[in-house]
Formats: sequence, C-alpha cells, structure tokens
Amino acid sequence: MLKMFFQLLFLASFLGCSTAQSEKISILENKDGIRLLVDGRAFMINGMNWDYYPIGTNYTYSLWAQPEEKIKAALDSEMALLKNIGVNAIRVYTGIPKKWIQYIYEVHGIYTMLNHTFGRYGLTLEGQWVANTEYADPRVKKILIDEVSTLAKEYKNTPGLLLYLLGNENNYGLFWDGAETENIPVEDRKSTQRARAMYQLFNEAVLAMKAVDTSRPIAICNGDLQFLDIIKEECKDADIFGTNVYRGVSFDNLFERVKKEFGKPVLFTEFGADAFDALQNKEDQLAQAKYIKSNWKEVYENAAGLGKAGNSIGGFTFQFSDGWWKFGQTYNLKQHDTNASWGNGGYKEDFKKGQNNMNEEWFGVCAKGPTQPNGLYQSLPRAAYFVLEEIHQLNPYARGMSLEKMDTHFNKINIDAALQKAATKN
Repeated sequence: MLKMFFQLLFLASFLGCSTAQSEKISILENKDGIRLLVDGRAFMINGMNWDYYPIGTNYTYSLWAQPEEKIKAALDSEMALLKNIGVNAIRVYTGIPKKWIQYIYEVHGIYTMLNHTFGRYGLTLEGQWVANTEYADPRVKKILIDEVSTLAKEYKNTPGLLLYLLGNENNYGLFWDGAETENIPVEDRKSTQRARAMYQLFNEAVLAMKAVDTSRPIAICNGDLQFLDIIKEECKDADIFGTNVYRGVSFDNLFERVKKEFGKPVLFTEFGADAFDALQNKEDQLAQAKYIKSNWKEVYENAAGLGKAGNSIGGFTFQFSDGWWKFGQTYNLKQHDTNASWGNGGYKEDFKKGQNNMNEEWFGVCAKGPTQPNGLYQSLPRAAYFVLEEIHQLNPYARGMSLEKMDTHFNKINIDAALQKAATKN
C-alpha cells in the first residue's frame, strides 16, 4: 500500500500537480565578470541541443504527440545518457508540454532552455504560409508578440525551466529562402535595413515576455556576431546574447568583442563539428571530438573569475544525435545522407576551397540506432560523447580554479582513448 502511495505521488508530480517551488534564476555582474545564478549559486551551462526524431521521420514528427509511456521511455533513455556526461541543460523548441520539462528536471536533474523560433522558418499570415518573415510588417509583429506573451504565461514558474530563447540565427533567414543550412551570408544594405526591424521586434518581444514573467532570463539567438552593432542599439533589454558559432578550433575574439561592444553574457546556443570527412567520404570521430574539446576549453576559460573576458555562461553542444532528415528534409529520410550542404574553412581536415565540407546529418555526438517496432531508438555514443564526459567533470567556478588547473584538466583528456571506448561500447 505504501509503495502504491509513492507511485501515485510521483505520477501527480510529473503531470503538473506538484507544488514544487520554481528556482530563482538570475544574472549577476560584478568586477570579475558575469555569471548565471540558480538559487544564488553560479551555474555553468553544460548544455546539449536535443531533439527526438526516429530514422524515417522529419520535422513533422512530434515525440510529445506519442503515448505517455512512449514519451517516458524515450526521455528516460536519452536523459540518462545526457546526465552521465554531466549535461545539466537541454535546448528544446516550443511544443514540449511543461509537465515534461518538469519531469526531465525532477527525475533526471536536467534543466530546459525553451526556444521559440520567432518566425525564423516562416509563419501563417492571413491564412497563407509565408516562408520568409518580414519583421517590419505590423501583422507579423502582432502574431509574434502574441505568441511569445502566451508562451511566457503558459510556462511561467515551471520547475526545470532555465531560460527562454528567442530565435535561431534569424539573421541568416534575412538571406536564405529555405530552412536548409547554406554558406554564411554577407550583409548588404537591404539586409541591414531588414535586420534593424527584426532586432527591434526581438526587443519588443523581450519586454512583452518580461511583463508576464520576470522569473527567467531571456536570451536571443544570433548567427555568430553578424549585425552586433545593430543588436547593441536595438536589443538592450535582452538578458543574454545567445549565438550559434561554427568557426572551427577557436572562437577567436568573440568573447572580447561581445564584452566591449554589447556587454551581455555570452551563451553558445550552438557549436560543434560534424563527424564526417567530406574528402575521404567516411566517418571521422577524431576530428569531431577535437573541435568540441577545444571549443569547450574556451567556453570555460572565459567564465567569470578566471582573468579572461569573464562573460561566458556556457553553451549547448550541437547536437546529441544525428539528424537523418536534415539534407533534403522531406525525402530520403531513411538514408544517412553524406552530401555536404555548406563550406567552412575553419574545419581544415576535410576543407577544400570551392567545395562544401559540412555534413548536416552527421553532427551528433551519438549515432542513431535503427527505429524499433515500438517507434523508439537507441543513441550510440561517438568519441565526442566520452570526451564531453571528461570535460564536464570540471567546474570552472570551483574554489581555487585557475587557467593553469584548467589546462591540466583538458590536457589529460585523451581522444584516442575516447575513440577506443566508443568502438567498445558500439
């Protein structure tokens, strides 16, 4: 009887009937930098971009539309793997019911950053789908402000909710007509005019959400530092500068530029490397692990209190498992496509001038197992997964932490050993 009581109590808890108190989450800036605080304690975001798309599905699939026992099984499997490597937050797009945010937190101890794309992939305007959003249009403004205000009302005080995130490199959407990733664009006069209207609306959205919910910081998601001068002028009320960055082995001067030009904390909403060599036409776990290791070292080094920029509050590795639908998006969904869709010289191992080398379907730190009869799958760790397991054992805010201690920690991380571990596990 007592066992049944606790089972019912647990069920009521994750279905949203719990009286659990929501954490106090804030930003603190002082002389040695900027920190994200959770209940008064410095919190480094060891994040992961996470989704759930079985092989053969695409963006139209929703885990949240599945039976509850299936959702729970998927979450328990995936979150256990994430917790094992020290991931403390996931980035999830809107659509996730708040009871599952609470479940992920209360059962697995992992927070959620809730991401509204803010018109990045188009919207419905007067009954018609418009693929490229015009942020200066008053009709668009009303739709987006209403959506994010409703979002804040619905998710306010949800246990396990860490941050709100608006957008997903929407500045690139000013140039690209579709949702597929292309080469990073170069701004021109027309795009600059559209960008100003967009960032003005971002700030209006931040203020609208804060009018409803002041319990969670709000970040915007930009593509690298493009339009940073306009962002500085138009997005003064955003709490965090979130950015998707793919520069290769180093973020270079990004931390210092944001510190000097914008003054907001830096959160890497996406970064990482694919696990495929476009020149050799084969999987390359070694290169992926190398880039992720180097990137995370810089994320930690630039945390507050270590003598560098002091404005890094963490990041979300991109991504947990491969996206088999990313190239083409609506066809060949059961094929692990090896077409490279964009070029980036920062990833030198497979870069050749004039050729694409970035494989969108191979960014997972886990490969994706076959879809089982019950519609679930197993995520199969690559070397980068085991490298992250060692990376996240370090707390950059620990008492006595220094750049020298950080160097020692990262120098001990052996990628060859991680490769062997991945081969053994799979």
